[in-house]
Amino acid sequence: MNAIVITEPGSAAVLQLQQRHAPEPAPHEVLIRVHAAGINRPDVLLRQGRYGGAGDVAGLIPGLELAGIIERCGAQVYRWQPGDAVCALLAAGAYAEYAVVDARHCLPVPAGWSMTEAASLPETVFTVWHNVFQRGQLQPGETLLVHGGSSGIGITAIQLAAALGSPVYATAGTDEKCRACERLGAARCVNYQTEDFEAVLREAGADVILDMVGGDYIPKNLKLLRDDGRLVFINAMRGFNAGFNALDIMRRRLTITGSTLRPRSAEFKAALAAAVEQHVWPLLAAGRFRPVIYATFPLSEAAAAHELMESSAHTGKIVLEVGSRALGQAK
Repeated sequence: MNAIVITEPGSAAVLQLQQRHAPEPAPHEVLIRVHAAGINRPDVLLRQGRYGGAGDVAGLIPGLELAGIIERCGAQVYRWQPGDAVCALLAAGAYAEYAVVDARHCLPVPAGWSMTEAASLPETVFTVWHNVFQRGQLQPGETLLVHGGSSGIGITAIQLAAALGSPVYATAGTDEKCRACERLGAARCVNYQTEDFEAVLREAGADVILDMVGGDYIPKNLKLLRDDGRLVFINAMRGFNAGFNALDIMRRRLTITGSTLRPRSAEFKAALAAAVEQHVWPLLAAGRFRPVIYATFPLSEAAAAHELMESSAHTGKIVLEVGSRALGQAK
């Protein structure tokens, strides 16, 4: 099969198209013929050798989410059958024509969604559901602030929170991106290049803040939180260290938490998949959440897709289209 392989930690140029044997499914796994694979920020960190706990990445096939058709089922798989269209979360391996996935981490492709659109769902929806609604415990009527509102995570958090009855605010780096966030349901999106989000949102406040920025955002976030507010980290692109007043945390009963998804156990991800199917998939069926695909690339151009991801010029998801028709000049 054709697969994109990390030849060594480094720039996007280390992503090379190679021939690999198709993997064999274990008893609890399914073999999927991949039609599309989503690109995510952790893929870039993994390629650079900076994703915590990943170990030696040389020779690894990246990719955390995919959509495709089940080709074969392991002996212990009962829900799925060959020919089923699914999207799935996996720890690595989506940038390839075939991938094996724990059957419990698969969900049906939503009715009316293309494979490209479905491939944009698992990593972002699983991450947002766990961090905003499970760890952050966002309730209807409570206010959510999303940093990086135009990212794949951001567009997902805005739409899910708005659909479930929460006012949403966001930050993004251009006026165009801010308007896109507002069209998706944000009451206001602040251009952090031209305005101080703390000053703009001081009166509104927030009950839950989803932060992938860190650094100098941290003290501002804590000031914006209402009493009993929750600050949830999923990354810290501006730095992991910041000072805060512990007495203020105690006095206002604030919670600071966060998580990373890839290292979690298969059992945790299976339970999360079940929760997502119960709570999020009905919103997709009702049309209350829509895909936002910024760009697609053939599998052979994964390096260009990573360069676009690193530029942060996109709004929404970047997706690889996989299969013989999407290989470009590479055969």
